[in-house]
Amino acid sequence: MEMREAYIERQTKETRIRVKLNLDGAGTAQVDTGIGFFDHMLEALARFGYLDLEVAAEGDLQVDPHHTIEDCGLVFGQAIREALGERRGIERVGDTLLPMDEALVQVALDLSNRPYLVWDVECPEGMVGGFPVEMAEEFFRAVSVQAGITLHIRLFSGKNRHHILEAIFKGFGRALGLALRENPRFQGVLSTKGVL
Repeated sequence: MEMREAYIERQTKETRIRVKLNLDGAGTAQVDTGIGFFDHMLEALARFGYLDLEVAAEGDLQVDPHHTIEDCGLVFGQAIREALGERRGIERVGDTLLPMDEALVQVALDLSNRPYLVWDVECPEGMVGGFPVEMAEEFFRAVSVQAGITLHIRLFSGKNRHHILEAIFKGFGRALGLALRENPRFQGVLSTKGVL
């Protein structure tokens, strides 16, 4: 199979984001967004998905972290889309049930080229290390739309914001890693239509 890699750069008046992605990596990450907790989450996502991920972000953090977080999602999603190519010979779907202490999260996704996010997460409002809790939904919506992923994220239990968010990011990485697995039993795309 071809190398599944991408490099995407996006610059606006609010942010400059650079993402380098290898879907067939070892789970290594170099992340600098200026938001420490967000860096930690992206590193966890890469580790649990066996992705090699580099993210460099400069944003208007003096205003708010919203633009930086959402734009990282947009560019990360674009990198996934580019690295996937025609989505041939992969499992296409992945799901996981991931615990972190009292938090239990389910993530199920389909690399269907049909973006859709179901966010069934009631997390206590507030900040975790400079990261507004509500921005997790915006990040994953941006990833879903740009990558063409049908994505369901559900929280079964949890009280601690850090634990809930970390379980979500790790769960997404794990489910994505499963969906990306190559399957030598077929050559085309896993679809009765023959195309995604």
